Amino acid sequence: MIPELGQFTLAIALALACIQTIFPLWGSFNNTPNWMLMAKPLAWGQFLFLTLSFACLLYAFWYDDFSVRYVATNSNSKLPNIYKISASWGAHEGSMLLWALLLSTWGAAVAIFSKQLTQITIARILAILGLVTTGFLFFIILTSNPFARLFPVPIEGRDLNPLLQDFGLAIHPPTLYMGYVGLSVSWSAAIAALLDGKLDAAWAHWSRPWTLIAWVFLTIGITLGSWWAYYELGWGGWWFWDPVENASLMPWLVSTALIHSLAVTEKRGAFKNWTVLLALAAFSLSLLGTFLVRSGVLTSVHAFASDPARGLFILIFLCLIIGGSLVLYALRSPGISIGGRFELLSRETLLLANNLILTLFTIIVLFGTLAPLIYDAMNAMRSFAILSLIYGDLGKISVGFPWFNTMFVYILPTLALLIGFGPAVSWKNGNLSKILQRLGIALATSIIIGMGIWCSEPIFVAVGLALALWIFGTHVIILWLRGYHPRYYNRQLLPNFMCMMSQSRSFFGMWLAHIGVACFIVGITIVSHYSTEQDLLMKPGDRYTLMEYQFEFQGVTNHLGPNYQARKGKFQVTKSKQHIVTLEPEKRTYQARSMPMTEAAIHPGLTRDLYVSLGEPIGTGGAWSVRIHYKPYVRWIWLGGLLMALGGLWSVSDRRYRLRTTASSISSHSG
Repeated sequence: MIPELGQFTLAIALALACIQTIFPLWGSFNNTPNWMLMAKPLAWGQFLFLTLSFACLLYAFWYDDFSVRYVATNSNSKLPNIYKISASWGAHEGSMLLWALLLSTWGAAVAIFSKQLTQITIARILAILGLVTTGFLFFIILTSNPFARLFPVPIEGRDLNPLLQDFGLAIHPPTLYMGYVGLSVSWSAAIAALLDGKLDAAWAHWSRPWTLIAWVFLTIGITLGSWWAYYELGWGGWWFWDPVENASLMPWLVSTALIHSLAVTEKRGAFKNWTVLLALAAFSLSLLGTFLVRSGVLTSVHAFASDPARGLFILIFLCLIIGGSLVLYALRSPGISIGGRFELLSRETLLLANNLILTLFTIIVLFGTLAPLIYDAMNAMRSFAILSLIYGDLGKISVGFPWFNTMFVYILPTLALLIGFGPAVSWKNGNLSKILQRLGIALATSIIIGMGIWCSEPIFVAVGLALALWIFGTHVIILWLRGYHPRYYNRQLLPNFMCMMSQSRSFFGMWLAHIGVACFIVGITIVSHYSTEQDLLMKPGDRYTLMEYQFEFQGVTNHLGPNYQARKGKFQVTKSKQHIVTLEPEKRTYQARSMPMTEAAIHPGLTRDLYVSLGEPIGTGGAWSVRIHYKPYVRWIWLGGLLMALGGLWSVSDRRYRLRTTASSISSHSG
């Protein structure tokens, strides 16, 4: 009965989504208040019934209902309870239901926290969100039903993919999905503003916190994914430019540009075209990521739920979303005003350059990710004789780690320079002499120290650390100068601490996020150049010294887990004859799937990680293949990500985003 209840509530949610799409939108065009008033209750009802539907799926997993095909395929009676919960979104059907639930969560939140919007605006935003939900619910019911029955009922389930039986992967997908679907709010607001013909400061003011919250979830999700890949896959890497990783990075890059563009539109009334296009692109790239993960067109260690046939449905839906958005923009763009004017040297110009760089990098990542598909398509066209004569045999292409890294290294320095200069430049018209007076010390210091590092280290290390120092130094100076009252600047010897701390939360959020970028640059610079690893053949009693740390292998013992058997190694780590830690990496074999898994042992630290993973037994003398890593400053990469996310949260809590704006002020501006 529980699976049938889940299907029934899913069908009701679809019906509510259809009604939410049609009637409030029609009412907004015909000025029918009663129809527009339906939008909020429908959004709440949709959230309620999807919550009930997902609760039914959780119930089926918790109580091992193997009559449900999805449960039988992705769970097992011996699976720990926490992973029974995460198994509910561990494969295609459940993850799509979670996607729909989170989408309805954002819709319900918009219905609750948008009292400052006009009735027409909120009706249109919720109707457009309802349209997206309708598409996904149709997709779930027609092609991806998580409640489909299985007969005959198996005695035992297949078990969850062992790669997913990890705490990091239990929280990574929901966090990332919250970011993905959260971008639908800024997309819906942009569509509603285009329909209304009013792209103004009030629209940007309302959209900015919603975009920031989605960006925070994306940042945390990507950081968690990087951390999981580092410790779970046994490779010791933190980013592989994998297609699925790129699929999450692209909307993050565009939404980062969108946050900055919204600030310009809100404060200066400029960049309206940029802001709209970035809002449309961010959510479109989220849908593209969904297609790449689920279609199977690209191979990835993260793509656990691929199905080419169902991927076609998402591709068609993606084309409709992108095509419809661009057509509407093309129709409305002639009426969008340019907004406030600004000089060449101004904060607006630097933020425009920021948008251009982030967009360029997104295009590069998109091209590198889709290049294999483009080449395959061109090879398929060789069936036409004339094209065969022109192009010949194109063969296969794989755009990998070195190419992406090269592009990243070319782009990062310019972006880091902009991050340092941006907050110190005035809106509308900057003064070069004042900028150099304020930031000259930071600029000179970073150049001198960078050149000093270059004398003994590679230029890559020197430039990276100089850029991190530049960002950190400029932001310390900017905070320091905020302690001087403008009226008494020349008479104050030292900054006033209370004046410093009285800055807006939005300012401190920006400050913290930029410091996070500096930490990230330090981490990737040092770990990329100074990381050391060694593949060894070790017998019990063997020792190996790596970067002043001595690793002594003391053998392997058998260990029985809840649903796996493990061979657990033991390594005593010492430095200068002082015991540091005992590391116990594992080689697990999961009973239901007979699938081997490597569980690395890591001793974390702020300035270095010690990382050991077991390979395979060699011969009969107790020898094992072993990989040992020394990872300096790798934690600074994830520290940077967390600081960026905290900065975003701090900005969202700014008082001006909690103040209610009257409905008349929202609708009084003209685009």
